[in-house]
Amino acid sequence: MLSADDPLPGRPRRVLVAGTSGSGKTTLARRMAAVLDIPHIELDALHHGPAWTPRETFLADVDTFSAGPRWVTEWQYSLVRGLLAERAELLVWLALPRRTVMRQVVRRTLLRRLRGEVLWNGNVEPPLRTILTDREHVVRWAWSTHHKSTLRVAALRERRPGLPIVRLDSHAAVERWCRGPLRAAGRT
Repeated sequence: MLSADDPLPGRPRRVLVAGTSGSGKTTLARRMAAVLDIPHIELDALHHGPAWTPRETFLADVDTFSAGPRWVTEWQYSLVRGLLAERAELLVWLALPRRTVMRQVVRRTLLRRLRGEVLWNGNVEPPLRTILTDREHVVRWAWSTHHKSTLRVAALRERRPGLPIVRLDSHAAVERWCRGPLRAAGRT
């Protein structure tokens, strides 16, 4: 397991960003894509069809892009998690504390809803009251699944012991890693 200060073993071409909902996976993936000059493929955009229904082509779309030589994406959705893990050259794990994640996901959800922000395929955040009524509301989901990233990363380490994994446990660690090892890898 690599820390925020450890150099990367080379310039990664296929990268996964792990963490619970609201941890900042997409934000970090976009940042990494820019530094490494590789495409960022946003899994939510491939997964969510109109009215939040899963797109029928999701698995095929992920199989197609992940067979390619260069990409960075989020490590989510059980249907494709194994496929992506087998093809990745690096996993970056946002192991942020639950309080940090909850602050981020609540803020993001509120802002998206208040602004009427259109997300993937015409979807918008549901009314705020659904936090209380929908078990799969993103805020409730982030709370109840926070611990699962640790379990998934541990299982992946057993399956792929040679896969470099970077563990970032704070915003300061993310910044140090982006300014240090990531930037250095982007110059190689």
